[in-house]
Order: sequence, then C-alpha cells, then structure tokens
Amino acid sequence: MATLDDLAQRIDRLLMRHAEAMRTQALLEQELAAVTLERDSLKSRLQAARSRIEALLDRLPADGPGADGPGQPTAEVATERPATGGTP
Repeated sequence: MATLDDLAQRIDRLLMRHAEAMRTQALLEQELAAVTLERDSLKSRLQAARSRIEALLDRLPADGPGADGPGQPTAEVATERPATGGTP
C-alpha cells in the first residue's frame, strides 16, 4: 500500500503536470488568436485583390464579332522583318 509520502509525491507531480498543461493551453490559445487574426487579414486582402481584378476585367474592351481572340496575333505582330544580312 502507498505511504503518505508516496501519495504526497504523486499529488505534487500531478499538480506540476496540471500547471504545465495550463501554461501550454494558454500558449496555444495565444497562437490560435494570432493565427485567426492572420487568417482574417489574408481573407480581407484576398477579397480586395479579387475586387481589383474584377474592376480591371470590367475595364477591358468586350470582344465583338470578328475581333481577334486572345492568343491570336494581329497582322502587325505576325509579319516579320526581312533579313538585312548585316547587324542592326
């Protein structure tokens, strides 16, 4: 059977472990709060960036019938300069 001293030592160890768990919990709560703030800030920045992109897209001219689609070179871009044989 455990003696009174053994029980007192076990209680002391339990109290130390409890105090350590409480400190760990407080640190984790602080870290969670910081990460939550960072997440909210990033979400806000993402929404602002999306709004700016949407505004830029709205400013682009609409493709009408017969307009060159993206990725298709225009006649000016497609023509090459003739080789001159010398250095430019």
